[in-house]
Amino acid sequence: MCRSKKTTSVIEPSHRSKAYKSSPTSTLFTRSSNSTSTTITSSSYGISTSNSSVLSLKSPLSVLPENPHIYEFSEIRTATNNFLAKPFSSSSSSSTSWRCNLRGKDVVVFQRKMRRIINTSELSHRLSVISRSHHSSLVKLLGATLSSNYVFLVYEYVPGANLVTCLRNPRNPDFTVLSRWVLRAQIAADFAHGLEYIHHCSGLDSTFVHNHIQSTSIIVTEDPLRVRICHFGTAELCEARDVTDRPILSKSKSNGLKIEGTKGYMAPELKVTGVSTQKSDVYAFGVVLLELISGKEALKYDCDESAAGGYRSANIIDSAREVVGGGGVGLRRWVDRRLKDSYPVEVAEKMVLVGLECVKQDPEERPDMGRVAGLMSKLYLESMEWEQKIVLPVEFSVSMAPR
Repeated sequence: MCRSKKTTSVIEPSHRSKAYKSSPTSTLFTRSSNSTSTTITSSSYGISTSNSSVLSLKSPLSVLPENPHIYEFSEIRTATNNFLAKPFSSSSSSSTSWRCNLRGKDVVVFQRKMRRIINTSELSHRLSVISRSHHSSLVKLLGATLSSNYVFLVYEYVPGANLVTCLRNPRNPDFTVLSRWVLRAQIAADFAHGLEYIHHCSGLDSTFVHNHIQSTSIIVTEDPLRVRICHFGTAELCEARDVTDRPILSKSKSNGLKIEGTKGYMAPELKVTGVSTQKSDVYAFGVVLLELISGKEALKYDCDESAAGGYRSANIIDSAREVVGGGGVGLRRWVDRRLKDSYPVEVAEKMVLVGLECVKQDPEERPDMGRVAGLMSKLYLESMEWEQKIVLPVEFSVSMAPR
């Protein structure tokens, strides 16, 4: 391990061997006064290159993920003004967060409670596994630190807004930046591929779950509008996923036990076992996909004096099941009206069917995210072809379908 006063590197950096340093014929640098390029030759390997090729190697290296850091708790405390800084309006409603500057980088620090206390060595190991993952649809985890029974996770700051704000801005409910169907199809495809990467490609031989999929965990970036999934690695670092397949429950104030989760996105089996799996991630993806198409909330409560408890709940899954298979008539009433009926009805119906397949009661009947990502890419391409063939209406609807 490589240590300094303020950081502990998770993965040891590679060093040149002494034999390489002491070899008198390993590398020879020659500079020509008649040429603007510098030639680097090796008598041992016969390698010849130029400055331009050396510089070209720096470009791919600059985008590779850096090793995550184990920060000192004092660094986090200083960056957040002893945690008195204004909390950041983040993508998570279940944890406190701050946007601050840490080691010269614009970051967001999340405070999450750990289900099981871990030490710094175990934290370093888990970070080293997570650091192997690198995808354009994931918000990068820069590092973490421990304090008491809390873990502070440091993520890069991504300019943009979460999907809830893009779909249902309380300041202007009639406006959405996602006013074109193809943008929503692109977001669905990006989101599906990012989650597929988490399930099957991240951490090499490790199998990850996200465990926090909901519309507030998806950042839509500015110009261009693309998707970045937040909280990658949180489940592994906070022990929110039980690797021993034992139910994970938390004590309530009444000394009872309750399942931790978000209503509307929680798979049925989670309410029974409390164990998060990839299939429960697929369920939550299906709910978000239906939100993206309809613009509606996953679960909404309306006042109704005639109903039990004085309110009535409206579930997006139930409403979606009612509109499929009706020749598009019911679907047009259900799809977000701010799209002004400018979308391919057949593609929209296929996308709704994919969402309903993801939210099936039996987890074994839900599709794998690899299959879902392939379907989303196909539907996105069909949406692109549809948009290229038509002229999008601006101020009026061209649909003659009943509403």
